Amino acid sequence: MRSDRVWWLFCLVTLALPGTALAGSKITATGGARNVEGSAGGGLVPWSLMAGYGSSGEWSASAFVTRVTVDDYQLDVFGVSTGWGDRVELSIARQTLDVEPLNTEVRQDVFGAKVRLFGELLYTAAPQVSLGFAHKRQRDFALPAALGARRDSGTDLYLSASKLWFAALADRNLYLNGTLRYTEANETGLLGFGGPDGNGSLVLEAAVGLFLTDRLMLGYEYRQKPDHLSTIRERDWQNLFLAWFPSHHLSLVAAYADLDEVANRPDQTGAYLSLQLDL
Repeated sequence: MRSDRVWWLFCLVTLALPGTALAGSKITATGGARNVEGSAGGGLVPWSLMAGYGSSGEWSASAFVTRVTVDDYQLDVFGVSTGWGDRVELSIARQTLDVEPLNTEVRQDVFGAKVRLFGELLYTAAPQVSLGFAHKRQRDFALPAALGARRDSGTDLYLSASKLWFAALADRNLYLNGTLRYTEANETGLLGFGGPDGNGSLVLEAAVGLFLTDRLMLGYEYRQKPDHLSTIRERDWQNLFLAWFPSHHLSLVAAYADLDEVANRPDQTGAYLSLQLDL
């Protein structure tokens, strides 16, 4: 299929861009992990950080795999991202949702871009503020259409602000992030876009993290969700995570994920695990 060729071409170009600039010179952990849509962030929320460890004049690239397993669903995600000069980020991710009660799966591609507008995470009084988008395209639209979704693609726009304070709490570094998102997506797009109860909403997302060591962060994320479909109730998501950054080339995130009710199936809680390799 033509869309598959475009997807793999994007992956190859993204990983080829850094050339010989390996990992980059940013401080460990300042490239973040990858959220479920491929952007630099935590697990559920995009942060204002740029992907990778490339500083001024440097390219960086990363590849990641993620699995979220809750009571009735399993979400698998893999993708790549690249960053340039700690200023621009490009990403792509493929999501596959296994809907166990219906013995079926729903797939989605997410193409993302982000640019740092002003500020800096570490050394300025102003927070680092970034503007981003995520264009999402459904590959299996029969189920979303049956639930009342109006479109098989849509684009999220978001504005994120992040700041890290040194020795702010019990002599530990404290990280905060806030994100304002405009979205047409139902269940982040896995159940299509728009519906009888709305075609777009403004939602809030947040993250807080405490560095237990320079390479280990304990944190919490919250993601508000819209409610566009009359056939299902959409609930907010949250997680409690532990992120480990042993080097510039590897990061690992484990979390307890609470997705509440998904497609009228209550108590969707379980495990989140993500592995990321940085070049």
